[in-house]
Amino acid sequence: MRAWINGQPASAINVADRGLAYGDGLFETIKVRAGRAALLERHLARLQEGCQRLAIPCDMALLRQELLLYLQQVGDGVCKLILTRGAGQRGYTIPEFCEPQRVLQATPTPQWPIAHRQHGIQLFPCQLRLSAQPRLAGLKHLNRLEQVLARAEWSDPAYAEGLLLDQQGHVLDCVFSNVFIVREQQLLTPALHNAGVAGVMRAELLQRAKAAGISVAVKEISLTQLQQADEVFTCNSLYGIWPVRGYAEQSWSVGPITRKLQQLIIDLVDE
Repeated sequence: MRAWINGQPASAINVADRGLAYGDGLFETIKVRAGRAALLERHLARLQEGCQRLAIPCDMALLRQELLLYLQQVGDGVCKLILTRGAGQRGYTIPEFCEPQRVLQATPTPQWPIAHRQHGIQLFPCQLRLSAQPRLAGLKHLNRLEQVLARAEWSDPAYAEGLLLDQQGHVLDCVFSNVFIVREQQLLTPALHNAGVAGVMRAELLQRAKAAGISVAVKEISLTQLQQADEVFTCNSLYGIWPVRGYAEQSWSVGPITRKLQQLIIDLVDE
């Protein structure tokens, strides 16, 4: 399906756009089924928070209206929503007046092996360390060079994802997913105060797990704690949950809490 820019079919953007020049913008990757967006409110809430933190003016009502119309035409697939600050003069100074650009693109739903969900994946130990920047932490901003470089570290299809650590060696997230561990019946996921992306599926899992009576915590997690975990899994809004069966020399079986959580989000995941 053809992309939309500012509500109209289009295929080009101004070469002076700050999203292109500086990564000055945000994006959301949204799963679409039968013209409806999974976790829509979480996606829009994260985008709105990003706009506030980056001081990008955005008419959220207009964006929502355009998005809902576009999704109806997509049907099934993935919609990438990109919001840039718009065109500006040369230099880093934020223009006094700017017109944010709203870009909507559709692609087919990725087809990952069903074995990833059923039997688990192997995590690649990425050497790249994520930089600390609290003002950007959690946001899905347009500068993804760290993830690009991390993903370039492996080509072996035996690895479905790569684990990312911070500068101190603490576990943060994965290249395109968030990570959870289970220790002594408690569900843990890394705090993302200084780096990483606060995924919408991560937030949904925390809420649903707590409602189901599972003890949850968001805290600093060391690599040793991950290696000593009873269960490990990754998640994102497109594929749901992948159990982790191996990382470096460590291996795990798919655990009961991971299986329970997979069932708790069955309504969000295509079978």
